[in-house]
Amino acid sequence: MLFYVIIGLVVVSFLAEATLEYLNATRRSPGLPEELKGIYDENKYRKSIEYERVKHRFSLVRGAFGLAVILAMLILGGFAFLDEFARRFSDSMIAITLIFFGILMIGSDILNMPFDWYGTFVIEEKFGFNKATPRIFITDKLKGWMLTAILGGGLLALITWFYYVTTDWFWIYALAVITVFMVFMNLFYSTLIVPLFNRQTPLEDNELREQIASLSNRTGFRLDDVFVIDGSRRSTKANAYFSGLGRKKRIVLFDTLLEEMPAGNILAVLAHEIGHYKKRHVLTNMTISLATAAITLYILSRLVANPALSDALGAGQPSFHIGLVAFGILYAPVSALFGIANNRISRKHEFEADRFAAKHQPAGDLADALKRLSVRNLSNLRPHPAYVVVHYSHPPLLQRLDALNRVESGAGQ
Repeated sequence: MLFYVIIGLVVVSFLAEATLEYLNATRRSPGLPEELKGIYDENKYRKSIEYERVKHRFSLVRGAFGLAVILAMLILGGFAFLDEFARRFSDSMIAITLIFFGILMIGSDILNMPFDWYGTFVIEEKFGFNKATPRIFITDKLKGWMLTAILGGGLLALITWFYYVTTDWFWIYALAVITVFMVFMNLFYSTLIVPLFNRQTPLEDNELREQIASLSNRTGFRLDDVFVIDGSRRSTKANAYFSGLGRKKRIVLFDTLLEEMPAGNILAVLAHEIGHYKKRHVLTNMTISLATAAITLYILSRLVANPALSDALGAGQPSFHIGLVAFGILYAPVSALFGIANNRISRKHEFEADRFAAKHQPAGDLADALKRLSVRNLSNLRPHPAYVVVHYSHPPLLQRLDALNRVESGAGQ
């Protein structure tokens, strides 16, 4: 019975996502909608619609392929076969777990590589976004595997060890490990991980640096340096982000952002990122993530040893790694609900950061920056509300512009 429940959940998950994609597609209009005039022109709008249409078809094909693979693994006993194969190399359950998930990870990535290649060198190339070369694509993959093996493998080995040593109480130790890892990544992601893929340099524009220093003083935000990342190596899309905690905090601007926007727009984007820090959104998000992890790990600790999970995947012996796979599928609806809740909180944080930015930089500058980013990235500006609820961590542009207009008029204070 549990096997059929797992099959049902996998199929329902695919159908639910396909339905959301379809609903999103119904929002496309052949002509430029009235509410988008002044943001998109006719040509850019048609290009954005075609971009969404191509991505939609590609997503359905890729999703159907993924569904076929996991159904084959379940029906043909692929997970049980991998379990038996991994056991041939060691009697250590930690080693068996690492071999099992290592094969799954590399196998999954290899199967998905043609899709990644097509998405990068066909779709993104067709619409003028891709700047990556095959060499960059391949080296990124190899570096990603290396990081996954070192960081992911290390975490998995430690958590697996805690499980076999403490069993029911392993979730507390696992949560402690995840907490340390999360803090570490927040502190050192930009200084240790990002340089493996991109070059970051301090902003050299002296005039802009002076304006940034003035903004920093106005907002009461100590900012020693703003860094520029060479995002143009891979894409023409523009972005900016905030990372770090305490003295390790930094704001990173994509070089494509500097090429696209005047100083006022850049300062508004910076003010928005500063708003996230001043409003303690980073700490709030970390707290929520850890609370979610605690709930998930506790439930996992109560279910993962149940032989029914291993039996459902055809494995002859109960084990942590097989139980984890079955649990992950069964827990997917709960994870989806957590994701929806987290996205709602994230959208609320974006509105708060926008309001903060509008207090320290003209609201029109931020509105103009958001428009420029949306048009440059060919963003879908009329997503279906259901799609927004499930997938959007940022509010749609029109909602953000409306909120900024209310702030500017005094109605949104």
